[in-house]
Amino acid sequence: MAAIIPVLDEEGAIGQVVAAMPRGWVDEVIVVDGGSRDATVAEAGAAGATVLVEKEAGYGRACARGAAAAGAGGAEILVFLDGDGGDRPGAIPSLVQPIIENKYDFVIGSRTRGIHEPGSMGAHQAFAGFIIGAAIGLVYAVRYTDMCAFRAIRTDALAGLGMCEMTYGWNLEMQMRAARAGLRILELPVPHGRRLAGKSKVAGTLRGTLKAGIRILATFARVACERRSPRKMGDDAKHL
Repeated sequence: MAAIIPVLDEEGAIGQVVAAMPRGWVDEVIVVDGGSRDATVAEAGAAGATVLVEKEAGYGRACARGAAAAGAGGAEILVFLDGDGGDRPGAIPSLVQPIIENKYDFVIGSRTRGIHEPGSMGAHQAFAGFIIGAAIGLVYAVRYTDMCAFRAIRTDALAGLGMCEMTYGWNLEMQMRAARAGLRILELPVPHGRRLAGKSKVAGTLRGTLKAGIRILATFARVACERRSPRKMGDDAKHL
């Protein structure tokens, strides 16, 4: 099993996240850096992670790069989480155990259903998760309560989804495609904390929030209106 962490300027947090990985569960930690200007790369490497530097920008692109590397290394289960410390690595066993037991293909964490520290999740984030979750329910009859980055999925299941969103819409696209593909999906409450250092590139600014929101809405519209068959992950990445 591999843990994949896309990062951008997470000095002061990423080292602690890597160090907190539960022993005996995670075989490799892959940190994909999207062009950090601080000591993120050095800190992640010193903590024991495999560090990949992605020259092209994009949250989804970093996730796809990490997934490809993990799959090439033989990982059968992929765990995705953010590198700011908000997602607690100690919850990884609860996410992957249902997949190991072959009861589910895709397990996603829900911050809104779990215990979260005050100030760790904005009201607009919870509201967006509720609205998007309801919309997915209307389209695919699968109900989500969050678009949390903290999730686990079988490597072969992810490869079959035809992921192509290389921006912040990656998480939503995965949830929509998983529902449409009929994967066995489980949503579990997960703990969520305040970031360990720095400031959020998305929720931390109005510009970042609006940009991500527009991208998420565009992703929803695109995937919901698709009628073609899924492609292999990353087929369209070079065009985005």
